[in-house]
Amino acid sequence: MTDDKKQANLKRVNVRAIVLDILMETQKPDNMSHIVLGNALKKYQYLDKRERSFITKLSQGTIEKRIYLDYCIEQFSKTPMKKIKPLIKNILEMSVYQLLYMDSVPSSAVCNEAVKLAEKRGFRTLKGYVNGVLRNIARNIGSIQLPKKEENMIFYYSIQYSLPEWLVQMWITQYGEEVFENIAKSLDLPKKTFIRCNTKKVTPDMLKYHLEQEGVTVKGVEGLDYAFEIENYDYLLSLQAMHNGEFYIQDISSMLASEGNYIKKDSYIIDVCAAPGGKSMNAALKAVDGYVEARDLSLYKTELIEENISHLGLSNIAAKVWDATILDGEAIEKADVVIADLPCSGLGIIGRKPDIKDKINPEKIEALVSLQRKILSTVTLYVKPNGMLIYSTCTINQRENDDNVLWFMENYPYQLIEPAIQIFPQSAMRGIQGGDGFYIAKLKKIN
Repeated sequence: MTDDKKQANLKRVNVRAIVLDILMETQKPDNMSHIVLGNALKKYQYLDKRERSFITKLSQGTIEKRIYLDYCIEQFSKTPMKKIKPLIKNILEMSVYQLLYMDSVPSSAVCNEAVKLAEKRGFRTLKGYVNGVLRNIARNIGSIQLPKKEENMIFYYSIQYSLPEWLVQMWITQYGEEVFENIAKSLDLPKKTFIRCNTKKVTPDMLKYHLEQEGVTVKGVEGLDYAFEIENYDYLLSLQAMHNGEFYIQDISSMLASEGNYIKKDSYIIDVCAAPGGKSMNAALKAVDGYVEARDLSLYKTELIEENISHLGLSNIAAKVWDATILDGEAIEKADVVIADLPCSGLGIIGRKPDIKDKINPEKIEALVSLQRKILSTVTLYVKPNGMLIYSTCTINQRENDDNVLWFMENYPYQLIEPAIQIFPQSAMRGIQGGDGFYIAKLKKIN
């Protein structure tokens, strides 16, 4: 795209309209916000960083704070939230988010742009309603009060932290009120970007030098000499080191699943639910004379893994389409290590994927627990005697974590080689801080 065309497009693009489209798309059942947002940012990559940051902050922030935003709107709207048309509801929510959390945006601009959006999207008759609600909220922001904690603690926390009441109740029951509040507060903290050095191509020191030459701020991660936290980059695909396959994105909590001396240089490893392949790549870089079979359910997912394998230039790993619930007779007692990072509720990564809390519920969690146990019952057969099974999830939920491990050890000949760990988001763990919520259990198969 030429500079002239870029400038012409810049004049035509309405960043709030882009955010509205993201919000509408995200509310479709099968669409996840991080994918919808990523696609939008890729489409509008020519926008400057400030505008892309505005799109990211407003769309993610609106999704993160939706429960609280709806609570605020209900105090000033004569129409109940359930009866407001979805597009108008999204316009109100993203506008109230700007009023409450984006001080640099004038209230008048928020209200005017919301009215224009409603009109452009075919709701001219609701212009007055949108304008009236937003200007009323703008005038009375200081008077908005949380519900009283002493009257209903669960409802109070639900509104304060924009979390569904069932999730507040579950976390308080499982971990206690203090831990719950720490989890809830962590979800609002800035999200960090962590990378894993591709040690087949470069040393960590070389990668650090290359990134710093591109103006990136690079910080080491204590306890993981191949990992870095990076800041102050425009976008990842603009980095030459990324193009060269010198690193890949992986959260430090995920990296910990492959830590320990159980992955040997010559290990044969089966990762049964591998996409997009971070743990498989990590294992392949450790088992330099071994082999990793990275499996997943669909061709689409295994193609993602293959793209990453090719990009990183790894030769000791291959992707395979396989349903983890179906026994592969050729893999029985073949693996020194089975990595079982299984489908889960994702409650540990709400900070990065905030719409998870809107799309998961207790019934879906119980279905996931059943699926997790079905997979574990199958893939245990792939582990050699004295081999290892690594069970991990990116959730914070005892039903999917400790309860599953206890069930597994009661039914199959395994023992924990070290205590299982529940990592809470942004918490210090083994000297490592800032990662996602994660659970890791390392189990040895007993003869």
